[in-house]
Amino acid sequence: MKKHNNLKKKNRNFVYAVSFGIILILTLLAAIFPKTFGAYAQHTYDALALNFGWLFLIIVFVLDIFLIFLAVSRYGRFKLGRDDEEPEFSFISWIGMLFSAGLGVGIVFWGVAEPLTHYLHSPFPNSVDGQSVESARLAMGYTFFHWGISQWSIFAMSGLIVAYFQFRKNRDGLISTAMEPVFGETYKRPYRNIIDILAIIATVMGIATSIGLGILQIAGGLNHVFKVPNTSLTLILITVLMTLIFLGSALSGINRGVKWLSNLNIMIGALLLLFIYIFGDLRFIVETFTVSIGDYLTHFIQYSLRMDPYTGDNSWIQQWTVFYWAWVISWSPFIGGFVARVSRGRTIREFVVGVLIIPPFISFLWISGFGGTAINWALHHQDGIEKIVDQDYTVALFELLSKFPLYEVTSALAIILIFTFIVTSADSTTHIVSGMATGGVENPKRKHKMVWGILIGAISVSLTVAGGLTSLQTASVVTGLPFSIILFLMIFSLMNALRREHTKHFKMTHIDDEKDFSRTIEERERDNEM
Repeated sequence: MKKHNNLKKKNRNFVYAVSFGIILILTLLAAIFPKTFGAYAQHTYDALALNFGWLFLIIVFVLDIFLIFLAVSRYGRFKLGRDDEEPEFSFISWIGMLFSAGLGVGIVFWGVAEPLTHYLHSPFPNSVDGQSVESARLAMGYTFFHWGISQWSIFAMSGLIVAYFQFRKNRDGLISTAMEPVFGETYKRPYRNIIDILAIIATVMGIATSIGLGILQIAGGLNHVFKVPNTSLTLILITVLMTLIFLGSALSGINRGVKWLSNLNIMIGALLLLFIYIFGDLRFIVETFTVSIGDYLTHFIQYSLRMDPYTGDNSWIQQWTVFYWAWVISWSPFIGGFVARVSRGRTIREFVVGVLIIPPFISFLWISGFGGTAINWALHHQDGIEKIVDQDYTVALFELLSKFPLYEVTSALAIILIFTFIVTSADSTTHIVSGMATGGVENPKRKHKMVWGILIGAISVSLTVAGGLTSLQTASVVTGLPFSIILFLMIFSLMNALRREHTKHFKMTHIDDEKDFSRTIEERERDNEM
């Protein structure tokens, strides 16, 4: 027993050291050689997106189909925990944490920038001209697609399998453990270590991308509204402040820091959304929401599997859809671990429906409000807002807010919202990564949170300064590619485990029924004798 524990500790230390070492090396390379690192990042991103874009599209589409099947199947009634266990968090807090720790910062960054960019540069340039009514409608429908069910199915798959094994089967929260139904419970330790190392690196690079986007947007907003110089020093100062705050939140525990910040995010986000619904064109927003939902459902399969092998030009798909899926996949070990942590006690059906429907619906409301208003402004005022945004995505939200009253107030609220989204995401990631690096423990020690929190802040600012958006996109694609295979294998792992449990449950129920039937016969015989 002692020998087994020593071996287990040795393997944990190996995973911890290798993961930390690789991320530290990347951080130093980006910090010391920013221009060279940025150039290599661009070449790497182009090569991977070109040759493996199809793989990301197929895997994500298969996940969509599988999770919908799972929600309506007989397996949906199983709880992520004991059969008599109740959810730890209220429904509102649960949804708030899902959205805040998910891609809250991403939707704030891209909610205006993406629709305007698609309006200016049509996703189908050969058939639809940019800056037209047709490209406006196409822009909104495609943005809905990128922020809809497909994105959240990646989070749901990773979270579901971790929650099932950790809370129902009382195992650790490691991805390698969740792979046992595929590879066998005794598959070799080196392979387990590789999976866990990949999960940690992918998670850190995924959060680095999100934090980097948020840092860029805060810096862009401060410059656009308050004329604060948008320099590397500004980016570093924002990151340092953010790191100090999220470390303080992380050390306070998930039931306090993350929960409180998530509720704050919802309030500020709702306030800004209400503002744009009141001062924007409400009828246009509502009609845009309606038609975009229709376009999303109508073109779902086409967009999910869109490639163009006949012309050989997949550049638009690589720049947008492939990046999004790679980014989300790279971040999925964290979101999976966090979503699992806050979903204990809920059924599989409740989990899947909640994760696949509610956060995308909130995203659609945001995109319709802000993205729809931006499109409406571009169509009817023609003051070049789409061209300004095309030059610098980071100012998109603030450029739109400048068209309405209380510009400085709403911009300040937007900056606070982005900042709290970053803190929430980084806080949650620190908790989950620390647990993954120390053997899948549910509540890691504070010293490990400190170590990983500082490293996450360092890699985020290094990538941002080194190559901006390109370096962040590359980090996502490079780490998302190998983990996409693991995500695909999770389908088979979870199904094998669910089938075994269902078979076992059926046999036990059958035995109990036979006992009850036998007892009934004995009672009848006694009654007849009497």
